[in-house]
Amino acid sequence: MPDPGLGLTEQFVTLPDGRTIRAVTAGREGPLVVFEAGMSAPASSWIHTQREVSARYRTLSYDRAGYVGSDLDPHDRTLDRIVDDLKAVLDALAETGPVVLVGHSWGGPIIRVFADRYPDRVAGMVFVDASLAETMSTRNAKVAARFFAVMGLIARFGGKGLIRRQTFRNGVAPEISAADVEIMTRDYANEKAMKAGSREAAQIASALPVLRRVQAKGTPDVPVVSLQAGLVERGMTKWRPLFNQYAQDLMDAAPRGKMVVVEGAGHLIPQESPEIVRETIFGVAEQLP
Repeated sequence: MPDPGLGLTEQFVTLPDGRTIRAVTAGREGPLVVFEAGMSAPASSWIHTQREVSARYRTLSYDRAGYVGSDLDPHDRTLDRIVDDLKAVLDALAETGPVVLVGHSWGGPIIRVFADRYPDRVAGMVFVDASLAETMSTRNAKVAARFFAVMGLIARFGGKGLIRRQTFRNGVAPEISAADVEIMTRDYANEKAMKAGSREAAQIASALPVLRRVQAKGTPDVPVVSLQAGLVERGMTKWRPLFNQYAQDLMDAAPRGKMVVVEGAGHLIPQESPEIVRETIFGVAEQLP
């Protein structure tokens, strides 16, 4: 299996249905910080931040079904199914206490649904430019699924460099090492990851009622921060202000919510502005009893 990166350890857990999931852990003390990646993104999308956070706290990232070292799921990759897997991974690792959940992009709905189902197992939440029901649609689902399918073909025929340029089009923060960028690219710019992302994208439409319900219900009474991109990227001139306003409304409604706009960063905040992600996680964890 591929090296998870300096200071990180991989292990494999078996789910109740027999599937194997690749988990990446680091850190020895404190509460557990759980990282949930975006659609088509593997555990290594958090590689730099996980290493930095593990200096203070225990950390966990994992490859969802179909990514890198995790088995395929024969069932549809619905939002509910993904949350089932997250719970099963935590249970298999005997991590049944409250955790800090960090979710980027599609990882946001995943941690939101988990918190709705298991509020007693959530100590804090950090949303990183998380997907919202208001910014998604059935059309978006079809476009995303086709996009990942095309990217899969590009990866199959040696287009790793093209995928890398497309993904990191705003660049990567200097503090992220070339070795970490290579690991992220290795795990992301391949046909397997793109197929997994396409399978998840195909279930966006079915997830919207669930996402609307949990957004309306709100988050548990724990520290919650939403980091939102401040850079208006191509195609987002209309949607970025609305996206951030929707996020602000959700944080205003949360018992202990706060929103921060990351000026100069696009959607890939973990790669473009990792320092603020790290410090936000520290800030949430420091509020825990």
